[in-house]
Amino acid sequence: MKKALLFLFLAINLASWSQQIEPLPIDPDVRKGTLENGLTYYIRHNNLPENRADFYIAQKVGSMQEEDHQAGLAHFLEHMAFNGTKNFPGKSMLDYLEKNGVKFGANVNAYTSFDETVYYLTNVPMVREGLLDSCLLILHDWSNAISLETEEIEKERGVIREEWRTRGGAQSRILEKLLPEMYKGSKYADRLPIGKIEVINNFKPEELRAYYKKWYRPDLQGIIVVGNVDVDQVEAKIKNLFSPIELDPNRPKREYYPVPDNEDPIVAMATDPEATRINLMVFYKHDPVPDEVKLSQAGLMVNYINNVVSQMINERLQEIVQKPDAPFTSAYAYDDNYFIAKTKDAWTVVGNSSENKIKDALAAMIRETERMKRFGFTVSEYDRARENMLKSYENAYNNRDKQRNASYTGEYLGNFLNSEPIPGIEYEYEMIQTIASQISVEIINQTVAQLIGDKNVVISVSGPEKEGIAYPTKDELVALFNEVNAEKIGPYQEEISNEPLVPNRPEPGKIRKTEKNEILGTTLWTLGNGMKVVLKSTDFKNDEILMTSTSEGGTSIYAEEDPLNSKVMNQVMTLGGVGNFSVTNLRKVLAGKRAAASPSISLTTQSMNGSSSIKDFETMLQLVYLYFTAPRSDKDAFASYIQRMETQLKNQEADPMVAFSDSVTYALYGNNPMTKRLKVDDLPKIDYEKIMKMYKQSFSNPGSFTFTFVGNIDEEKVKPIIEQYLASLPGTPTKTEFKKIPMNYRKGLVNNLFEREMQLPKASVFNGITGTIDFTQKNRMLMSMLGQILDIVYTEKIREDEGGTYGVYAGGGISRYPKNQSLLQIMYDTDPVKMEKLNAIVLDELKLIAANGPRETDFSKVKEFMRKKYFENIKENNYWLNILDNYYFYGEDDHSNYLKILESITPSDVKIFVKEFLSQNNRATVIMMPKE
Repeated sequence: MKKALLFLFLAINLASWSQQIEPLPIDPDVRKGTLENGLTYYIRHNNLPENRADFYIAQKVGSMQEEDHQAGLAHFLEHMAFNGTKNFPGKSMLDYLEKNGVKFGANVNAYTSFDETVYYLTNVPMVREGLLDSCLLILHDWSNAISLETEEIEKERGVIREEWRTRGGAQSRILEKLLPEMYKGSKYADRLPIGKIEVINNFKPEELRAYYKKWYRPDLQGIIVVGNVDVDQVEAKIKNLFSPIELDPNRPKREYYPVPDNEDPIVAMATDPEATRINLMVFYKHDPVPDEVKLSQAGLMVNYINNVVSQMINERLQEIVQKPDAPFTSAYAYDDNYFIAKTKDAWTVVGNSSENKIKDALAAMIRETERMKRFGFTVSEYDRARENMLKSYENAYNNRDKQRNASYTGEYLGNFLNSEPIPGIEYEYEMIQTIASQISVEIINQTVAQLIGDKNVVISVSGPEKEGIAYPTKDELVALFNEVNAEKIGPYQEEISNEPLVPNRPEPGKIRKTEKNEILGTTLWTLGNGMKVVLKSTDFKNDEILMTSTSEGGTSIYAEEDPLNSKVMNQVMTLGGVGNFSVTNLRKVLAGKRAAASPSISLTTQSMNGSSSIKDFETMLQLVYLYFTAPRSDKDAFASYIQRMETQLKNQEADPMVAFSDSVTYALYGNNPMTKRLKVDDLPKIDYEKIMKMYKQSFSNPGSFTFTFVGNIDEEKVKPIIEQYLASLPGTPTKTEFKKIPMNYRKGLVNNLFEREMQLPKASVFNGITGTIDFTQKNRMLMSMLGQILDIVYTEKIREDEGGTYGVYAGGGISRYPKNQSLLQIMYDTDPVKMEKLNAIVLDELKLIAANGPRETDFSKVKEFMRKKYFENIKENNYWLNILDNYYFYGEDDHSNYLKILESITPSDVKIFVKEFLSQNNRATVIMMPKE
C-alpha cells in the first residue's frame, strides 16, 4: 500500500504532497474533546428521530488483550455490564430503561470484537433532563463501576455457555481451524471473542475483576452522544462525571499486534461435517494506510480509489456469475482489513463454488485479479463507477439535514476506533468532486497495479467434510496460483450499449379523477386505465421517493396445480432483466442514477416496489413500465440460476437446523406441498417458460394495481411522468381475486421429539400455538404486546434465573389470509439436560398470563416502548408507504386510531386475549435432541 500511495501522489501532483497530508478538518457540528485523563468524547445535536438521543461508550479493548488463560473474559465482561453497576445494582438499569421505552436488545446492547468493545443506548426519549443524566451515569458505570458480584458472575456462566452452544455451528468451528493457519505467528491466530469453554467454566471472579481494572480505563474509552441534546450542557456533564476517573500512571501499554508477512503463499484449509457450502478466499496482504494519511485529503483519495475499484471488479465478477457453467456461484472483492486484523490490510476476493469446481473457481478469482492488475479498467467502466460514487455523495449531501442519529454515531465510532476522518458531508461532497475530476482511469489502473503484489498471498478453502469431495492439496493450490499468474491473460472485453432504457416513449394517458384526504395528507388519482395512484408528500428526507403497488392474485392462481413453479416464481421471473437489457447491462445503463424498481409476487398479491431521487423519478417509472410491457427472458441467466441453486441446496441437509426447520413446517402444515422446502431433485422440474407465462399473466392488467408514492413529491412535476408511464399502460379497473388454497395449520396437539447427529450437542425447541383470532388492529397489537411481554419474562426466567439459554424468541401474528389464522412462536436452544425443565417453565409462564394477566411492570414497559416507537415511525417514509398501501388497497386504517387503541389496552385485555387463544388447544411442539 505504501508503494501504491507514493505512486498516487506522484501521479496527481508531487508539488501538492504536503497539502494532501495535512489533517482534514473536523465537522464543525460535532464537539470533539479529550479530558486530562485521556477520555475522548463526541457530542452532536441532531433532530432525527425527534426528541431522541443515542449514547455510546467504545472501548479500545477486545479479545486481543486476553492472555491464553483469559480467553473469553472480554466478552464475559461485556455481559456483566448489564448485571449490576455501582449506581444501578442488579437488573435495575434495564428495569429503569425499559420503563422509559428503551428496550433491551433493540435499544440497549453491546458487542465484543477482537480489538474493541462497544456499549450503546439508542433512541432514548429526551423528555426530561433526569433521563439524560441517567444515561450518562450508565456510561460512567460501564466505564469504571461495573459491580462484578460473584453470584452474578456464576449465573452468567450459564448464559455464555448457551451463547457458545447456539453460535458454535459449522462456520465457527471452521474459523477455529482457519485462523491459526492464516495468522501463524500472530496473536490473532487464537483469539475468537467467544473464548474457550474451559475458561468460561473455570476462571476465578477475581481474574475478571483484574482484567476490568487493567483495561477499562479512560485513555482507551470514547463517549458518543448524538441527538436532541444541548451540546454545551452535555459537555459540561461529561467533564463533571468522567474527569474524576483517575488514569493509572503504571498502566500497561495497549498494543496492536502485528501480522507477519509471508514470502510464499499461505494456504489455510478446513472442513466440517455440518458445513453446507464451499467458501473460498484469496488475500493479497499489504500494509494498512497510516492514520495520518487516513485523516488527510490523501485518505479521501484512497477511499475513493478503493470504492470505485471494488465497484468495477464486482461488476465483472457478477457478469461471470450470470453466465452458464460459471466457475463460481458468487464472488466479490474489496480492499480493507485483512479479515479480522486491524494491523494489516488486504485486497480480498471472496467466492463460493460447487464441489467439482474448487480449482476452477479459485483460478477464476485469481485470474480476474491478475487481469485487473495487468490491464486495469476501461474508460467506460470507470465513468460508470465514478458516476455512481458521485451520486451516492450527492444523495448524502442532499439529505444532509435529515440524517438519523445512527449515521453520526457510526462515523464517530469509526473515528475513535479506526482513525477514520469526520470532516462532514459538506466538505466531503466538495472534495469528492475535485478528487473524481483529478483522478483519471490511468491513475486508477497504475495504482491498482502497485496494490496487488506477488508476495503476502493467503488462500483459504473451507467446506463440507464428506466423501466425494476432492479438495485440492495445499501444494496444488500454490501451484494453481503460480500457474494462473503465468498465464497469457488478455484485457477485459466489455459489451457496451448506448440504447436508452425506453427507446420509444408511450403516448401519455390521462388522470380521470382526483380526490384529497386531508386527514392522511394524501392525493388519490384514478387513471384512465383504472389504476389508482396515491401520493403523499413528506419532508422526512429532502431527496427520496419510495414506491409500492399492490394487486390481488399472487401465486395462489397457480399454486394447487403447480406448487413447484409457484414457489420459485419470485426468484426466477426477473432473472432475464427487462426490455433490451440483461441484468448485467441494466446495471450499466442505470449508472449514476438513484432509481430502482422491481416486481415481486406473494401468495395472494403481486407488487411493484421501488425508490428514487427526485431527479430520477422518471427512470424509476420507466423501469415499472418495462416490467409491465417488456419482461425479458434469458436462458443463460436461468441456467446459471439452476447451477447456483444446485450448489446451494446440495449439502443443506448436513446442517441439523435444516431438519429442525423441516420438522417445524410439517408440525404446522402437515404435507402441504406449498410449504415444503426446495430440494436439489426439484431443480430439473422448474419450467422457465411456464414461469414467464405466469408472470405475464399476473402483471397483465396494470389497471388492477394501486400505486403508492411517499416522499418529497411535487405533484405537478410527477403528474406528466405518471401520465406517460402509468396512465399509458393498457388496463381495466377489473380486480383479480386470489384463489383460496389450503394453507391452514394443523389442529390439536402435535408433538415431535427426534434425535439428530450433531457436532455440538444442543436441544432446539419450538412451540407454536395456533388458532383463530379476528384480524382487527387491536388484536394484532395485543399479539405484538404478548410477544414482547414474553421476551421480558423469558429473559428473566430462562436466561437469567436458569442460565438456560442465550435467548428465547417469542413473537406472533394474525394473517389476512388464511383469514384470522394466528400463530405464536416460541423458540430457543439449550443444553439437552435442561430442555425438559426449561420447556415446562416456558409453557407455564404463558399459562400464568392467561390465568392472571401480565405483570403490571412488564405490561407498562411494553406499552411505553410501543408508544415511543409509534412517534419514531410516523416520521419515516417507509411507515407511511405501508400504512397507505393497506388503507387504499385493503381499506384498513392502522394509523388514525393507533394511539387511542394503545392507550385503551389494559392488562386485563392481554389476559383475556391469551386465555381465549390458548383455549383453542392447538399447539405444535418440536424438539430436536442430539443423537448419542
